[in-house]
Amino acid sequence: MLDANWPDSWRGAFRIEMRAEAIGLAWRGWPVLPGAEPAAITAGGDDLTWRRPVPAQDNWRELIETHPHEVATWFGDDTHSLLVATGTVLDAIEVDDELGKAAARLLRATGHPAPIVAMPNGRWLFLTTVAASIPRELADQASIQWHGANDYIPLPPSPFQHGVVHWRVKPEVWGWQLPEAAEVHDVLVRALAGDKAAAPVASLTTAA
Repeated sequence: MLDANWPDSWRGAFRIEMRAEAIGLAWRGWPVLPGAEPAAITAGGDDLTWRRPVPAQDNWRELIETHPHEVATWFGDDTHSLLVATGTVLDAIEVDDELGKAAARLLRATGHPAPIVAMPNGRWLFLTTVAASIPRELADQASIQWHGANDYIPLPPSPFQHGVVHWRVKPEVWGWQLPEAAEVHDVLVRALAGDKAAAPVASLTTAA
């Protein structure tokens, strides 16, 4: 969440960054959506849990092919989250940070790069091309979530509990080429199984 104590100039700069990112992604054909800030909900007593960012509009599926000029109007004076719909241009596999770090090392070592998003709640998103399914080894894990058709994910710099969503690996690093879903799925399966074969090679590269 954005800190209410931030100076107006900081909040304004954050909104400008959000709007610029949304427009840039929209011009590259990514199905950008305006999102609401995550809201605190009472979990019991004084404890709070947090919803992740959700679309600001109920008809978000109708907005998927909106022209970038219209996208620009969504991110004006009001602070929103930045979302992208999955299942048409891209998919995402959501994992915990332990599996995320292991898979990122394997991806670098095997030469199968992928844009990776990290959320302040300790969850990572691996972006891929659209897939018809995911391997059973991944589907059977309660800690792994596939974001495909009729779904969406937050993208940087969306506000979140205790911070903002950020890129671990930016898409421009790889020329905006999304990796084949099957390749990333295979690496995640290997990382899940504890594949250490590529560890010595990975140690020579920059850590995720």
